[in-house]
Amino acid sequence: MSRSQNQQILLFKKSFTLLEILVVIGIIAVLVAMGTASYSTAQKKARDAKRRGDLKAIQNALEQYYSICGYNYPFSSSGNLPLTISTTNPPCSSATTILTVPKDPLGGYYRCVDSCSSSAYTICPPASVNGGKMLETADCSDKSCCVSNQQ
Repeated sequence: MSRSQNQQILLFKKSFTLLEILVVIGIIAVLVAMGTASYSTAQKKARDAKRRGDLKAIQNALEQYYSICGYNYPFSSSGNLPLTISTTNPPCSSATTILTVPKDPLGGYYRCVDSCSSSAYTICPPASVNGGKMLETADCSDKSCCVSNQQ
């Protein structure tokens, strides 16, 4: 064999086979799928953390309103949470606690369940935007994810 033929054989032997390339592509695809699943789970947990924080903030604001405005909770005439302080019932001119009620991270509104009045409330995340569940990463069918009046 001549020297140029030996060089051509060495060059050919240094390349990857089709099978090796397919194996590497398969491994990369599996890693991408695992990363996507982890990212999706992290997003759900972050939205649930925001929901719990929003519910706690709403509860704190309602309790402050209760203390400031004659021991009544603010609710609209329809029995829902007021979206702004100007739509509260009973009206309270000195209230500076609730400016606007936060929206759920997926766009729904937090809702009153059972009895919501000027004397009691239970507020839960909107189940309609989460596929029928109150939280995306926990089962809260027993209202353990909701907040209630502390008085």
